[in-house]
Amino acid sequence: MLNQFSRTELLLGKVGMDRLYRARVAVFGIGGVGGYTVEALARSGVGTLDLIDNDRMCLTNINRQILASHRTVGQFKVDVARERILDINPDAKVHTYKTFYTPQTAAQFDFAQYDYIVDAIDTMAGKLELVERARKAGVPIISCMGAGNKMDPSAFEVADIYETSVCPLARIMRRELRRRGIEWLKVVYSKEPPMTPIGDVDSPPDAAQEGVRHRQTPGSNAFVPAVAGLMIAGEVIRDLAGTRDSGA
Repeated sequence: MLNQFSRTELLLGKVGMDRLYRARVAVFGIGGVGGYTVEALARSGVGTLDLIDNDRMCLTNINRQILASHRTVGQFKVDVARERILDINPDAKVHTYKTFYTPQTAAQFDFAQYDYIVDAIDTMAGKLELVERARKAGVPIISCMGAGNKMDPSAFEVADIYETSVCPLARIMRRELRRRGIEWLKVVYSKEPPMTPIGDVDSPPDAAQEGVRHRQTPGSNAFVPAVAGLMIAGEVIRDLAGTRDSGA
């Protein structure tokens, strides 16, 4: 009998689809990258998804986040994502957490219950904590490096963190993971040097003159975060479905 995943089953087989149905994947960060990852995981038949993000949709998300629209502005990202997932696959189980993930909030998550973890958050402390917790639980994790201030979606690739170059975020991650004795980490990253934003949409024009300390908002677009998010989803699906050795 045909269903919404019949075309995927032609590539992964029934065994692969069953593995995806039984899998539980946690996605930390439901923004430009994480939103596309969640979309692809849901459309691939992953049975259970945990969504972790405390942010609400805002107007400036619309240019790049698949869940963002004028209708969803002001809503929690995890709530919008849950509604969309269930519209794609009514049989999916979706757990939402309106939580800003940090070392201080990490204890509320039982990492041993996950089959895969996606790191699509922005903060260094949170990313490092995620990697450490995943390693202790023996759960595979994939981490997204910097996607802001970039224009070339074709520059993204999958690599071990210690094989990366150029990306400033990856450089810091390499140093900090080495200090923690973590020998490898699968990441999606780009060797494209980040651009310098022309302006800053979030700061008042006279902020610099007033001596206000402000971190410049990174520029972004509709296609770079999307590619990074879909590449992450592809890695997760192939790993969970067990298709790598078969060449599928």
